[in-house]
Amino acid sequence: MLSIFVERSKDMQFKQYDLSLKDDVEVFTKQLFYALFNDVCQEKAEHLKNQFVRILNGLAVDNALEVWREYQQSFCEIREKLDLDAKAFEKTDPACKSLGEVYLAYPGFHAIAVYRLSHELYKMEIPILPRMMSEYAHGLTGTDIHPGATIGDSFFIDHATGIVIGETTIIKENVKIYQGVTLGGIQVKKELASTKRHPTIENNVTIYANATILGGDVVIGKDSIIGANVCVTTSVPEGSIVTYESENKITTRKSYVK
Repeated sequence: MLSIFVERSKDMQFKQYDLSLKDDVEVFTKQLFYALFNDVCQEKAEHLKNQFVRILNGLAVDNALEVWREYQQSFCEIREKLDLDAKAFEKTDPACKSLGEVYLAYPGFHAIAVYRLSHELYKMEIPILPRMMSEYAHGLTGTDIHPGATIGDSFFIDHATGIVIGETTIIKENVKIYQGVTLGGIQVKKELASTKRHPTIENNVTIYANATILGGDVVIGKDSIIGANVCVTTSVPEGSIVTYESENKITTRKSYVK
């Protein structure tokens, strides 16, 4: 049996992948994130160009230089959006002492920044690279934002850990979400790939910890509050409060003696 297995293995042909590109993408994404707050809007990001071109060549993407030039045009707008996001953090989180603290120490902000960078490449239909960037941020922050999601201005993520935002999610402006939130699909079927599978979150919505909102037809109306641990699979009218009611039962331990 072993000899038969070996002979068959020799006949098998595997496509080769340069997985070291993962390391290149991590370095590039980190340095581009830093550059957004230093020199990128002064068109001094040329030191990143060669890295970007090398990555696209490794992914067999044509016209890498033209792609880079187009991508560069989005950097200042991304920085402007991130400043609005950072101000939402400073305004919302009572533990936040300054904007500098947001930029330097908030994993939710870091996740949003990499999302905004990867989303531009997703819109340009660059294959694989946007997902590699988002997975880098996922590993660092515990926040999984698909680069295809559409997210408006002044977005706030608190604590970051365990958040999942699916590809066709639409999040409008001034939305706040907390740890453990899932904005997902109600079904996982390959034939649904080209349909809207994830919810729409309107302006000024707050979604508290561990809430789950599922379904492409689901709309959370503006100015609504989704409470902790809620599971939502139908649309919610604007101005709603959705809560999960449970009762905590407290009894005295038999072994406890005052």
